[in-house]
Amino acid sequence: MSAEATNPEARSEARPELRRRGRTRLDLRRLGRAALLGPTSRDRLPDAIGHVAEAHRAHHPDADLSILRRAYVLAESSHRGQMRKSGEPYITHPLAVTLILAELGAETTTLTASLLHDTVEDTEVTLDQVREEFGDEVCFIVDGVTKVEKIDYGAAAEPETFRKMLVATGNDVRVMSIKLADRLHNMRTLGVMRPEKQARIAKVTRDVLIPLAERLGVQALKTELEDLVFAILHPEEYEHTRALIAAHAGERDPLPAIAESVRVVLREAGIHAEVLVRPRHFVSVHRISRKRGELRGSDFGRLLILVGENADCYGVLGELHTCFTPVVSEFKDFIAVPKFNLYQSLHTAFATSDGHVAEVIVRTRQMHRVAEAGVVALGNPYATAAATAAATAAAAASGATAGSAEACADPYEERVDPTRPGWLSRLLDWQQSAPDPDTFWSVLRAELAQDREITVFRADGGAPATISLPGGASCIDAAYAQYGEAAHGCIGARVNGRLTSLTSRLSDGDTVQLLLAHDASSGPSADWLEHAHTPAARIAIGSWLKAHPDGAAATTTAAARAPLSVVGARGGGGNAVADLPDATVRLAGCCTPVPPDAVAGFVVRGGAVTVHRVQCAAVAQMRSLGRTSVAVHWRATADCRVTLLAESFGRPHLLADLTEAIAREGVEVVSATVEPPVEQRVRHSYTLQLPDATGLPALMRAMRDVPGVYDVSRA
Repeated sequence: MSAEATNPEARSEARPELRRRGRTRLDLRRLGRAALLGPTSRDRLPDAIGHVAEAHRAHHPDADLSILRRAYVLAESSHRGQMRKSGEPYITHPLAVTLILAELGAETTTLTASLLHDTVEDTEVTLDQVREEFGDEVCFIVDGVTKVEKIDYGAAAEPETFRKMLVATGNDVRVMSIKLADRLHNMRTLGVMRPEKQARIAKVTRDVLIPLAERLGVQALKTELEDLVFAILHPEEYEHTRALIAAHAGERDPLPAIAESVRVVLREAGIHAEVLVRPRHFVSVHRISRKRGELRGSDFGRLLILVGENADCYGVLGELHTCFTPVVSEFKDFIAVPKFNLYQSLHTAFATSDGHVAEVIVRTRQMHRVAEAGVVALGNPYATAAATAAATAAAAASGATAGSAEACADPYEERVDPTRPGWLSRLLDWQQSAPDPDTFWSVLRAELAQDREITVFRADGGAPATISLPGGASCIDAAYAQYGEAAHGCIGARVNGRLTSLTSRLSDGDTVQLLLAHDASSGPSADWLEHAHTPAARIAIGSWLKAHPDGAAATTTAAARAPLSVVGARGGGGNAVADLPDATVRLAGCCTPVPPDAVAGFVVRGGAVTVHRVQCAAVAQMRSLGRTSVAVHWRATADCRVTLLAESFGRPHLLADLTEAIAREGVEVVSATVEPPVEQRVRHSYTLQLPDATGLPALMRAMRDVPGVYDVSRA
């Protein structure tokens, strides 16, 4: 199956290019009649699953199809007599779902479970029977797809079914692959339902299933689901888009000629590549029409260039940008930086001499397979080569089936899934904290609405070294992702080495160091909820605030207090001397220069000379106003005055401890200011008289060693 344009209602009316290539439309009534004839002889497959066998062998030529025959026999016999609302025998549904997965390249275990996915839910077949006949792995997948009983859960049945399915997907992504194919076939045949039920199912598909298909990288399913939902929920826009495509079908399409020009360029460059014209599907045409207004012929499709190796992708890119006029803003490299859903490609666009803009996708054939089928293209992601070989050998020795050979010892144990991305791990974590089905359902939709993911790195070197977060996440989200409920005591963060507040938004690739308070009673403030994007953070913060209703009030009261100031004797210019007779010299409080800083002096009102460090912003401002600087030098004496900023966690006796540490270094405190605490952080400002400027580094180290102080810097 490909992700080409489809018409959910009348495919025969669309252009031939817009229809799926190489796909035979099934006559479900004919398959239903074949199903009712019952199983055939044991030495060959039933006619009804011939399409499935053919599609499966196209991807897996050596697959053992005997387990599919056995699964079909059980499914057909258990569903016999059941009919769909469309009037077809029910067995046509698992057959169609299995065919969808077979065309995507799913391996035998997935297809076996797909044939059986409704047996436990809708027939007398039990999970124990499935396990005994087909092994633990098939049983686990079938159980993961099976809905919970509505009698037991009532209105919460749908949310709890998805919760159960997500947990199972955490152990085996093939569970969700079958659910997506199941929903696609149901959406294709949704026309027999009442309009209000069509709308309800379409909304759940839009809010949950389509985002899941996107995250699992199954673009072939996602694009058709989008078109089917579009037709139901937005019929007027859908009809308008269909009219645009139909009108374009009668015009000359410039893309084939552009594709031929590209073929010539690549052939002359010695690059072996396949250049295809890839029509947009309905939703894509609708989006681009809203973005660009009136559409041109080249807007109805894109060029897809398939090559053999990764290096060839960049070779193609170089030729395109050399021989055509590139549209720089359209270039994206998803090979060097893949999307979070396994997607890899180069995206670019170029303008032709006649004004057409052709969008281009460049990828290898393996990338194309993964882009279309996502996790389905990975086969069985849990079986290593050695394990598979051992299982195959054991099966051959014992006469077991392929399905039992693939079964794991205990698939219900938590497994390390190489296909489990950050978003899925987050879902599995926070769903345990969701207090009720309604909260889970609403938060799940909000989480899946995030269409971008970022990765940040831990500065402490702990494991795991990276944290995956949704786009727009803040340091608050990173704190709860890393520490769980211990993040209640988080009071700040360093991002890329710079101190920042917890509300700061993170970018892809940032390095984050989270700072925790030593006070066990510390907790989040109410405004954290405005900056928390992940469900885990929002649920944890909300629970803490509910348990500590007076927690936020204390922070607000503290923030309203005025700064505490301690002022001692103030000196003048220290050991700075200006080359201006009888001038009074003052060291600027904004930058507090000390020997051997490079300095500049400026005459201010009253004839005094104020001395700044040359890097101070005031120096640039003075010069921009045309003020002439006065030469300043340091006396041979070593004493100096400096202002230091100390940032720390709030705790009792902190000011006394800092003052004691300063006194031990033999330094005089000229003045001190303590700002009110903000998010459990306190900032101290000290103006100090040092007997020797060379002692400044040792003084700063002594202040940093005071418990609770995490940074000391020059003003």
